[in-house]
Amino acid sequence: MAKTLRYYYDLMSQPSRALYIFLEKANIPYEKCIVNLGKGEHLTDEFKAVNRFQKVPCIVDKGLHLAESVAILRYLAREYKIADHWYPADSRLRARIDEYLEWQHHNTRARGAVYFQYMWLRPKLMGSKVNPERAEQYRQELADCLDFIEEEYLGKGSKFLASEEISVADIWAACEIEQPKMAGFDPCAGRPNLSAWMARVRDATNPYYDEAHKLVYKITPESVPKPKL
Repeated sequence: MAKTLRYYYDLMSQPSRALYIFLEKANIPYEKCIVNLGKGEHLTDEFKAVNRFQKVPCIVDKGLHLAESVAILRYLAREYKIADHWYPADSRLRARIDEYLEWQHHNTRARGAVYFQYMWLRPKLMGSKVNPERAEQYRQELADCLDFIEEEYLGKGSKFLASEEISVADIWAACEIEQPKMAGFDPCAGRPNLSAWMARVRDATNPYYDEAHKLVYKITPESVPKPKL
């Protein structure tokens, strides 16, 4: 199949990693278009012609310019032939996956990103100082979110978040949960269900999971357990 799909991404971005893993595991042919966020390549006029929001990830496919990772995966599921377990045709199973994908915006994604940016990204890029009280607030909000996943999503013997088979919900969640590790936060500490689930997601999506997280693992401090590559 000819590669009509161009994928613009940076693997420092959580949703970029999620879409990268999905594209590879779903065997969707695409052209890799890396956008270096650290160098500000997403802020150029050239990239604005690709994506009006000037963010990654995004795609261009047969003239369609599309941003937002969840919108992109839903488009890909409609336009390309993929294994059903990723985003099932069954209405009830898909509804459970969609429920997580909508919930994560203000929970897994928001809380993980806020902690990572405040504790690691802003001090590194802008030299900002960490306020211990605010750091503890963000840490607790992230911990509460992960505790909810540990108990409500994974506490009833479920192998994956939405069904007994891996789906896009698991990829999107795992990539967000990996991000705070770079700031020294161990999401699996005291959460055996989450720890076992993360291992299942990694095993089910490798070698692409490890490829996508190579830089994350490199930055993650030794105090936080990480897989051996």
